[in-house]
Amino acid sequence: MIIYRKYISPVLSVKGTGRKGTEMNSICFTIPGKPQGKARARTFYNPKTKGMSSMTPEKTVLYENLISTCYLQAAGEERFSDEDYLLVRIQAYFEPAKSISKKKREEMLQRMILPAKKPDIDNIVKSVLDALNQVAYRDDTQVVELHVRKQYSDRPRVEVCIEKI
Repeated sequence: MIIYRKYISPVLSVKGTGRKGTEMNSICFTIPGKPQGKARARTFYNPKTKGMSSMTPEKTVLYENLISTCYLQAAGEERFSDEDYLLVRIQAYFEPAKSISKKKREEMLQRMILPAKKPDIDNIVKSVLDALNQVAYRDDTQVVELHVRKQYSDRPRVEVCIEKI
């Protein structure tokens, strides 16, 4: 796993946490593996409670845990202040299919062909932002600007950069 840079600047205390130390300005980190979108919660009738219950699919829960873990490895216990406005950049890299021609593969890797395929870009964003709630920031409502891109690479991954505006 590649962990990118972490910029911090000294302040008297981190707003919203009451801790003395540093306030985070930006961080970039990588989530290894194939990008995954957030799946819909499954709702069903539960005869034990005699009501409706909802359940998040296990694959989504595991992927969100991976995202949180990658962030914590890069940032430690640091998180953005509750009052910060945030810019998030997400780049999702997909591996080209093994069965395609060398010419087409090269066009994919040179960004002449882009991955207009599942998962949808908005579901990738939802999985990243939701996974970082209460981990990197208080709530994803703090994200006021978003830059997202899907492209091909020999190494599938998702790169995330979060900056204080």
